[in-house]
Amino acid sequence: MAQTETLLQTLAAKLPLLLSTAGLLVAVFLAQVLLKGNPLANLPVALDDLPSDEKRRQAFLTRAKDVYATGYKKFKDRVFRIITSNKYHVIIVPPKYLNELKSLPDDTVSFDGAIEQTMHAKYTKLEVGHKLIPHIVKSNLTPSLVRLNPTIAEEVQESFRREMPECDDWTPVNINYKLLRIVAMVSGRVFIGPELSRSEEYVDAAINYTIDLMHARQAVDTMRPWLRPFLANHLPEIKKLNERLAQADAFIRPIVAHRKKLPKEQAPDDMLQWMLDGQSEKFGGEYKTETLARMQLGISFAAIHTTTMTTTNVFYNLAAYPQYVSVLRDEVREVLAQNNNTFTSAALQGMKRLDSFIKETMRIDPAGFAGFQRRVYKPFTLSNGQVIPTDVIIEVPAHALAKDPDVFENPDQFNPWRFYDIRQKAREQGAVEEAAQNQFVSVNPLVLTFGYGRHACPGRFFAANEIKMIIANTILMYDMKLMDGHTQRYPNLEFGLSSIPDPTKELLFKRIEIA
Repeated sequence: MAQTETLLQTLAAKLPLLLSTAGLLVAVFLAQVLLKGNPLANLPVALDDLPSDEKRRQAFLTRAKDVYATGYKKFKDRVFRIITSNKYHVIIVPPKYLNELKSLPDDTVSFDGAIEQTMHAKYTKLEVGHKLIPHIVKSNLTPSLVRLNPTIAEEVQESFRREMPECDDWTPVNINYKLLRIVAMVSGRVFIGPELSRSEEYVDAAINYTIDLMHARQAVDTMRPWLRPFLANHLPEIKKLNERLAQADAFIRPIVAHRKKLPKEQAPDDMLQWMLDGQSEKFGGEYKTETLARMQLGISFAAIHTTTMTTTNVFYNLAAYPQYVSVLRDEVREVLAQNNNTFTSAALQGMKRLDSFIKETMRIDPAGFAGFQRRVYKPFTLSNGQVIPTDVIIEVPAHALAKDPDVFENPDQFNPWRFYDIRQKAREQGAVEEAAQNQFVSVNPLVLTFGYGRHACPGRFFAANEIKMIIANTILMYDMKLMDGHTQRYPNLEFGLSSIPDPTKELLFKRIEIA
């Protein structure tokens, strides 16, 4: 009996230690099981010096450019992950795997799935995934540009007459706001026809829908992912977007309904009509009027948002580096003189220095810090044996790549003729393909402005032509400079992976004597 009591006392004394040891063993066992089943567990994470994922999420929202750059420099040729505002894990894949990634089928990695996540389509109601739109852009819009370019040029000039002040002396202009209206009218001329593209109702609907959509996206971004299903629809920005969507929808839907009733011989020659004519079972059958109206809004958003941002960035550089304007002006005059003073496709292709200036602008100040975003629906394995699991977003660190000194000489320096020189040297060496790959409109694995692979932006040819026409017309008509007291380019505003030119800034414009 005494021995039993002694044993019980000994066990009681050692019980805390035994329980602690057992708990530790269980924890280690569970950790091993979980780690073994989690392909992400062994991936390094950017900003691993921060104490928590929440700190990393906050860092992403406020300084994402540094997050991508830091991770790229530290891991470079390795796969790593970052903590973002997205509810899905984000895996950064080195650029050297781009050719592998672009070959993966859409049911494995999805471009549309990534857009749904980054634009929070569940809450913003952005129309995503319609196969008809890229088909129409590739089959109708792009082949029609040779025919449409002179018309687009006329619309650019008319929009400038409507929107720009006289500028007989140095005049402050909020060029971002003016460009929103100019791009809306010029794009609308192709998207919805001349009768409607200049109407204030259309311009207001297209512009404000674009602005409110981006504000709503940003508001959802700042909310913790687990709260979004409960609170996102109650955000003021989402409510405002819904109101704007209803207004725009009310304007566009009757137009779509009217077009459906028109005899074929009266059908206009614009993108809305191409969409109506292109409906088939291959592309989802016949769309409801409401869906076509939303698709038209989505096209307007894509065109207005990206084209305005790009062109504003170029204008800020032209004003910050006025020494280059005369060179560009001479080129535009010379090329137009060779093409009957018409903005033909050949004329636009001949503006090689202007092309380089735009491409370098987007290398330095892209719209986003990552490229080739895809949502992973099926696991796949890279050539190095790294398994990429399902339910993650993959990205390529595009901006960090563009600022890599191993890729571009003096990468932090704005060199407007960088790509012009690359193209000229390639031609001299007979490398025609390399010369072509360094055009602004080209898809290039080193500058992911328009994406890469089969889902590269299908509208880039139209956008590039429109941007060139706007800039060329401007430098033929105006001198420009930064506002008094400013000596350096206005810095872009950064939020999450997005970078936008500051829309509140003004530039000074003065009309020049036309030779």
